[in-house]
Amino acid sequence: MQDYIFEAEDTNNAFITINRNSVFGEGKLSGIPVAVKDNISTKGIQTTCGSKILKGYIPPYDAHVVTLLKNEGAAIVGKTNMDEFGMGTTTESSAYGVTTNPCDKTRVPGGSSGGSAAAVASGMVPMALGSDTGGSIRCPAAFCGITGLKPTYGRVSRYGLIAYSNSLEQIGPMAKNVTDVSTLMEIISQPDVFDTTAYNRPYSHTPSADIKDKKIGIPKEFFGEGVDEKVSKCVMDAITKLENLGVTTIECSIPSMRYALAAYYVTCTSEASSNLSRFDGVRFGPKVEAKRSWHDEYRDYRGHNFGEEVIRRILLGTFALSAGYYGKYYAKAQVAKNNIKKDFLRILKDVDLIAGPTMPNIAYKIGEKSDPLEMYLSDILTVPANLAGVPAISVPCGKVEKMPVGLQIIGRHFDEESVIDAAFAYEQEVA
Repeated sequence: MQDYIFEAEDTNNAFITINRNSVFGEGKLSGIPVAVKDNISTKGIQTTCGSKILKGYIPPYDAHVVTLLKNEGAAIVGKTNMDEFGMGTTTESSAYGVTTNPCDKTRVPGGSSGGSAAAVASGMVPMALGSDTGGSIRCPAAFCGITGLKPTYGRVSRYGLIAYSNSLEQIGPMAKNVTDVSTLMEIISQPDVFDTTAYNRPYSHTPSADIKDKKIGIPKEFFGEGVDEKVSKCVMDAITKLENLGVTTIECSIPSMRYALAAYYVTCTSEASSNLSRFDGVRFGPKVEAKRSWHDEYRDYRGHNFGEEVIRRILLGTFALSAGYYGKYYAKAQVAKNNIKKDFLRILKDVDLIAGPTMPNIAYKIGEKSDPLEMYLSDILTVPANLAGVPAISVPCGKVEKMPVGLQIIGRHFDEESVIDAAFAYEQEVA
């Protein structure tokens, strides 16, 4: 890494708030500006989650990961744009405007960490933090042609991450190359007593390109219906390059993937309906001046300040948790989630890693995906890793129609080292 000066113009609307008063300290990241997704708390810097309901909210504390970055000398130069409360795949649902893809400004950067990906891909910052609930780091990494890692659930503290779906989301690193992702992961994975779901499993590893004799599973479901043939070919060519480095590939199957999207959306919307109840104009959000009945004020306040997609997911989650439907939806989703985890554990007993496309297609044109169900289907390849809680990385592996394609590599719980090594080996092979 080199020293950077943060003077770039934000031509992609990658940032919601730019902090030009940021200062560098001493440490591994001295002289390095880092961007932080706008759902991660930053003391003294506005944190909005891409929503009108949190406009002007300035947290009184730093998230654990932000404290760790500052301890290593990084300057937090701004908060990046995102789909509102992390609910989206395109960064089009932000209340602060659409972020564009630096590779083609007529296309989306992916989401929900689209601002972080665009800030890195455009060269504004060398690295950034995102969060990943169902692919929100890996999707924009793939669409923008950078590298992004979703760590094992619990390996990075979520303290200070404004919750959307507690059981699925993770903070993770994004950068232009695997080495920088590894460096950032080493810094943010230090243990935290304030997050009871966090493990004391710090990551400390230097990427190695020696992956000879590794076994990689290739799930047939990752190349099935809905995956663009050109994307499939691009990813298979990348897997061939891994084979040339000495790895053995084994075709496998994840039968439970047919339930992955349903299990994911029932789980995340249910948790969102609970987590977002705090934004009521009393506890969080602009103050409500109650002049009518509380019911009317509350309804209108949330209806005016939440975006369409957030309202949709709150309603879906509230329904799934309601009396008479909990057992039909939420409980069954947890059974499906457990079956997906079992399938990953079964496969990863026989292979070291799993590989396939990150996304089923290249970045969409802005405004192209107007049907919510069609948008949800685009998460099919990323949500399984969140449901299973395993680490997964997206690394650039070529282009289709001049747009980047991501190779997704998934590993065993707490084996980010092997995931990083495989991504690094591929990166060095094509450099």
